[in-house]
Amino acid sequence: MVQQLMISAFGALALAVCFAQPSFADDSGGNGACSIPATIVNNVQSKLASVVQENNGGLFQPNRMWSAVVDRQGVLCSVIRSNVDAWPGSRAIAIAKASTANDFSNNLTALSTANLYGPTQPGGSLYGLNNSNPYNPLFNAQGLGTGFVPGGIITFGGGVALYVGGQVIGGLGVSGDTSCADHADAYRMRAAAGLNGTPSNDNISYYGSAPLTSPTQVDPSQFKQPHCTANDVTP
Repeated sequence: MVQQLMISAFGALALAVCFAQPSFADDSGGNGACSIPATIVNNVQSKLASVVQENNGGLFQPNRMWSAVVDRQGVLCSVIRSNVDAWPGSRAIAIAKASTANDFSNNLTALSTANLYGPTQPGGSLYGLNNSNPYNPLFNAQGLGTGFVPGGIITFGGGVALYVGGQVIGGLGVSGDTSCADHADAYRMRAAAGLNGTPSNDNISYYGSAPLTSPTQVDPSQFKQPHCTANDVTP
């Protein structure tokens, strides 16, 4: 009986501590098999807190974001969030954006997920790309996936490849607002961390003026994406 009371008391205390001190880090298991040094992963992820305070456009000020880093092999290194109220569904999207930018960038050409929007539309040269490399739903639960390859393909703004010395080392994915704001956050985080030595310009490029009013403005031959709102920014 005493033992049961002690276990119950310990459980209540653990719950109280958990709710009193919410953690914004999702992957408590460390970097696992990630090949990117922890100092580099922590450096880029540390930029999220300040970048979400900037004028990135979007629906929320400051932005409420998930941020994920994968290495060159697609291994998930880290997932964090800037606010406990960030959309739960954006966790998997952030991971998939990081994976996509890493998957389709190399040492000759950098492609952000925003660049991939146009060509993946019907009639585009990459139509059907979204069906490749599906995200593994086993890693949907918070706290899972670090040290594994969750995969995933997302073809709208928020994912950028990470570069060191002209070489791709992995990808960064950000999600939790409009895809245009997501791109601004990811692009600025990468620059602040000094991992933006891309061999080509992978910044977001928009169709027409903000906001996009007609789907006929989307040209699948161009590596662009539609505007999200009237307050979009180009970082």
